[in-house]
Amino acid sequence: MKKLKERWGISSNFQLVIIFIVFAITGSLSAYLSKPFTNWIGLTKENLSYFYLPVRMLAIFPIYQVLLVLTGFLFGQFSFFWWFEKKMLRSMKLGFMADWFERK
Repeated sequence: MKKLKERWGISSNFQLVIIFIVFAITGSLSAYLSKPFTNWIGLTKENLSYFYLPVRMLAIFPIYQVLLVLTGFLFGQFSFFWWFEKKMLRSMKLGFMADWFERK
């Protein structure tokens, strides 16, 4: 845990626990919300067959990104998750999105 705290620039174990809680809530909530979202936009198992699960997984990605920062904000860890979000986007070669948010 010490290396993880150093890598993330975290000073306390309490902050690390809060960050883990935010990750857990965000992952569960985004998976939970992906089904109603895909149904709302008209994508169901009946009309997509084998492609339903991959499409639902793709739907989870933007939901997760937004929820991660929002949940982090609610738990008082906005700056960490904003940094983490930009780092994740850059590592996925989507850095132009992080740069766009920086200019705003």
